[in-house]
Amino acid sequence: MLEASGTSTAPRISPRRTPPTWLVVAIACAGQFLVVLDVSVVNVALPSMRTDLALSAQGLQWVVNAYAIAFAGFMLLGGRAGDLYGRKRMFLVGLGLFTLASLGGGLAQEGWQLLLARAVQGLGAAVLAPSTLTLLTAAVPEGAARARAIATWTAVGAGGGAAGGLVGGALVDGLSWRWVLLINVPVGAVVLAGALLWLTESRGGLRRRLDLPGALLVTTGLATLAYGISQTESEGWAATPTLVPLLAGLALLGLFLLVEARTTAPLMPLGLLRLRSVASANVAMLVSGSSMFSMWFFMTLYAQNVLGYSPLEAGLALVPSSLAVVLGSKAAPRFLPVLGARNVAVLGTLVAAVGFGWQSTMTADGGYLTAIMIPGVLMMLGAGIAATPLASLAISGAAPGDAGLVSGLINTSRTMGGSLGLAVMSTIAASRSGGEDAGPAALTDGYALVFRTASAVLVVAALLMWLWLPAKSPKPEQKASSTD
Repeated sequence: MLEASGTSTAPRISPRRTPPTWLVVAIACAGQFLVVLDVSVVNVALPSMRTDLALSAQGLQWVVNAYAIAFAGFMLLGGRAGDLYGRKRMFLVGLGLFTLASLGGGLAQEGWQLLLARAVQGLGAAVLAPSTLTLLTAAVPEGAARARAIATWTAVGAGGGAAGGLVGGALVDGLSWRWVLLINVPVGAVVLAGALLWLTESRGGLRRRLDLPGALLVTTGLATLAYGISQTESEGWAATPTLVPLLAGLALLGLFLLVEARTTAPLMPLGLLRLRSVASANVAMLVSGSSMFSMWFFMTLYAQNVLGYSPLEAGLALVPSSLAVVLGSKAAPRFLPVLGARNVAVLGTLVAAVGFGWQSTMTADGGYLTAIMIPGVLMMLGAGIAATPLASLAISGAAPGDAGLVSGLINTSRTMGGSLGLAVMSTIAASRSGGEDAGPAALTDGYALVFRTASAVLVVAALLMWLWLPAKSPKPEQKASSTD
């Protein structure tokens, strides 16, 4: 494990001239926009990538999962590294990795080169993303100004997710799929230059270890487990090529828990999971994320492979769904005082389940309004409504000093659940349709089964939330620190 030097407990800030606050906010938001954009921007490019690089159906899901697993597995480590070694430094390192990996992916000539680039992109994003918020909060004084800055950061992140399909579609249609990655290079270079010139260094001076073994174990374990699940499509569940990675993945995740229990500065303090609100909210996010994350992947494939939409048309078709996430996230806080966090989480999950159930009635000649727009809006509106109360419950149950860590855990649980869920759902789709080379009718049957399965999983998730989530947010005297 790595260890930071220095024992001072006071934050250290370099003495260089303080840049204008708006400029720091703009640079931080630009970094966040790139990170979130690349979660969704590749979706509309998937069919073009598959054709150009001869990717298999299994390889296609790894274009998404390689980024998501690396991002989820190293995100908590990235946040702690910023505290130890400097937020500006980690911002530059993360953005540099992200930009170089984007260049490598855009120039890839083989499928494995693209997947490797996506994994390095995810690693860069995991280092970059936590620093964007900490740099912003360090630059803006506490109070109304900071609240506005955080709201801007949040809106930019949501806008990046919403813009992904549209930006990706325009780039694929106007240029080629390579530009959904190459566009990051000039933008990343400009942001890097601005960060070098204008950002000032800051860090928390606590002498703490960086849990690199924990990050490597959880990331490798998740990737191995997801690979094992994807092998079931061609090998079956009982075959050696499936069982070996499945068992190896589970063993690595078990070893991760053992390391976290023994290390002095764990990546994921297991004591937090003894708190009911934290454990239940993270499990709920993991389970619901396993269904909701796959929506974008399969909706894009349905629009292009079955309905014959161009990449730009597919991106435009999913804009209402993207905006519905933002609307749901903004509407949820209004319901919390009236219904309570648990009820709002259950309500949002059931709304999403209705949308997934509706989507499962898709046909090979479906119309836009009933086959994409309305069910898509319901799915993502529900996802937005559910996410806010789950995060609220988790954070309210932890000690104030653990709030940032718990927030990171929630995001990690959602992304990890989504990665494993995509591997499972891809196998389900292929088992029904016979693979991506099948005709439109067979593909539709496979995609419909995915949405039907996801709807059932969300109903189970809603029941789990109702039974396990605390009915009320824990009171201050009930909170416990993970270090107790």
